[in-house]
Amino acid sequence: MSFIIDRYEKLLGFMFLIVFYMFITTNLFAAKIKDVSNIVGVRDNQLIGYGLVVGLNGSGDSSSNSKFTNQTLSNLLKNVNVKLNPKDIKSKNVAAVMVTATLPPFAREGDKLDITVSSIGDAKSLQGGVLLITPLKGVNGKIYALAQGPISMGGFNLKGGKKQKHFTTTVKVIKGATVERAVAWDLYHQQYATLSLKRSDFDLAVNIQNRINNYFKTKAAVAIDPRTIKLKKPANISMPEFLAKVENLNVKTQMPDVIVIDERTGTIVAGSDIMVQPTVITYGNFVIKIKKETSILDLTQMFQKFKASPQDMIAILENLKASNAINAKLIVN
Repeated sequence: MSFIIDRYEKLLGFMFLIVFYMFITTNLFAAKIKDVSNIVGVRDNQLIGYGLVVGLNGSGDSSSNSKFTNQTLSNLLKNVNVKLNPKDIKSKNVAAVMVTATLPPFAREGDKLDITVSSIGDAKSLQGGVLLITPLKGVNGKIYALAQGPISMGGFNLKGGKKQKHFTTTVKVIKGATVERAVAWDLYHQQYATLSLKRSDFDLAVNIQNRINNYFKTKAAVAIDPRTIKLKKPANISMPEFLAKVENLNVKTQMPDVIVIDERTGTIVAGSDIMVQPTVITYGNFVIKIKKETSILDLTQMFQKFKASPQDMIAILENLKASNAINAKLIVN
C-alpha cells in the first residue's frame, strides 16, 4: 500500500474509535442455529402501565403543571372512601409515572420482572418514593403483571474524582413486578414450528435445512424463503426436545461485510479485512492517493496517525461507498 499525503492541516477534535470484528468477514465460520435464528412465537412481550409514586420529599409533581397527577390521586382516594376535589390537592410528594416491563416467553404466575419507572410530570426526583400497585398491560389490553414497591437508586456516583448525581426521574427497579397471567402456548402438542432467520440469506437458509435433515435423517426442515424455515417434528421425539436439538446444531454461515457508523458518538465498527479499491480522496486540506487495493484497517490507521476527526472519517467512508470503492454495506445510525 502506498499513500501520498500532499497537504494536511491539524483538524479540531482528534478523538475517534475503531472497533474490529473478531472473525474475518470473508470466511465461513460455524454458528449454532439458535444464534442466527428465532423460533416464531417464542418472543418477549412489552408491558406498560400508569401509576403513582408517593412518599417523595417535596420533589414530586407541582399542582399547577401536573393536573393529571391530582386527578389520579383523587380517583385513588375515592376507592378508600375519601372524596377530595383534585383542585384541593397541593401535595408535592406525589408523582405520576409510566411503568414499563418486558414479559419473557413462557413466564409463569409468580415470576418476578424488572421494571422501569419514568416520571411523566415535572417531578424533580423519584428517589425514596414508593410505587403504588400498578397494573401492567399488554397490547391486547389484558393485565399480565402488577408492579409495586419502594424506589431506591443510591446517592451519588464518583466520576473523574467529582460527585455526580444520578438521573433521578427514570429508575430501574429489579424484580419490581409480579407476573399475574401467563402467555398461553401449548408447545408440547405442536407438530410444526417455524424458524425465522435474523437476516435474509439463501445460502444460510439452505444450509440450515440440510443440516437439520441430515441430523434427523428425515425431511424435518424445508426452507420456504431466505428467512423462513418450516420444521416438522419427527414422530419419536417431543417438540421441546426437537427444538432443543435443532437450536444447538452447528451450521456454516458467512458474516457479511458491514461498516457501522454512529454519527452521534463518532464510533465506527468495521471488519478489518474490508478492502478499499484504488482511488483518490480529496477532503478539506488534504489529498490521499490509494495506488493499490488495501484494507480499511490500513486506511483508518493512517487517519488515526494524523488525528483525523470522526466526522472526517465518516464523511470519507460514505463517499467511498458512494463511489463503489468499498463493497461493504454501510449502516449509519
